[in-house]
Amino acid sequence: QVQLVESGGGLVQAGGSLTLSCVASGSIFSINVMAWYRQAPGKQREFVAAITSGITTNYADSVKGRFTIARDNAKNTVYLRMNSLKPEDTAVYYCNAPVVGAPFNYWGQGTQVTVSS
Repeated sequence: QVQLVESGGGLVQAGGSLTLSCVASGSIFSINVMAWYRQAPGKQREFVAAITSGITTNYADSVKGRFTIARDNAKNTVYLRMNSLKPEDTAVYYCNAPVVGAPFNYWGQGTQVTVSS
């Protein structure tokens, strides 16, 4: 089992910044990629960004150039630095970790990000 605990969400004005953190604990040997997803009210959960243990990154087009995903393997922590936030970035942000070699994902409980206009 892997536990993912997010923190860092909050209320920010448009144009502002926030940094989310996600700490993984438990059987962390079973995961490689760590990612962030988000779900806005009335919408499906969508991919935001991902990073491998080798620090290869991938971003959704909607956040490229504004968000940065980073990882501290020694601390089992993944970060999402969000700059130039827009009201449409408002969502619950979830940390995600697919299990290596298995069709299963671990999810955190989510952290709310609200961007006011």
